[in-house]
Amino acid sequence: MVSLQPPVCDFGQPALDFDLPGVDGRNWTLEQCRGERGLLVMFICNHCPYVKSIRERMVRDTRELLEHGIKSVAIMSNDPSEYAEDSFDNMKKIARQFSFPFPYLLDESQEVAKAYGAVCTPDFFGYNAELRLQYRGQLDASRKETAPEGSRRDLFEAMKQVAASGQGPAEQIASMGCSIKWRE
Repeated sequence: MVSLQPPVCDFGQPALDFDLPGVDGRNWTLEQCRGERGLLVMFICNHCPYVKSIRERMVRDTRELLEHGIKSVAIMSNDPSEYAEDSFDNMKKIARQFSFPFPYLLDESQEVAKAYGAVCTPDFFGYNAELRLQYRGQLDASRKETAPEGSRRDLFEAMKQVAASGQGPAEQIASMGCSIKWRE
């Protein structure tokens, strides 16, 4: 398992369209996922310890961001032949188990992750109402272990700011996670 950090936020980069199958049995596009004040695109998977350490907080924060007009979508781009835990059936189980308040989509071709420049799980891309990138940082200080209770909610605070002003914070701490498992 290789730990990686994504690059810093490329402010203003437009969100790219997609059309991917969700665990709910329907296909989702960028337009269907966006919120009135923005969109959080999350590249996650089921097996990664970095994702496992934040799942409850990710659900809490995305649920609360709905109140600010920010919707979220999670995309799984790993090659499930390498990690059975990342299979589509297991994606359905995880989405149900944690009551994901967002679509959980399979990027089987890995083209969406490549187009976005996603490098790890989790990798967060926070967009404003015009779908221009304003945040590419960590959820909080969690890594393979969950950060202590009361830790700063970096992603939540940044996306609240995006909802209110259209702009993300100038200072951002990169997320860290497992490398995306690319097909050979």
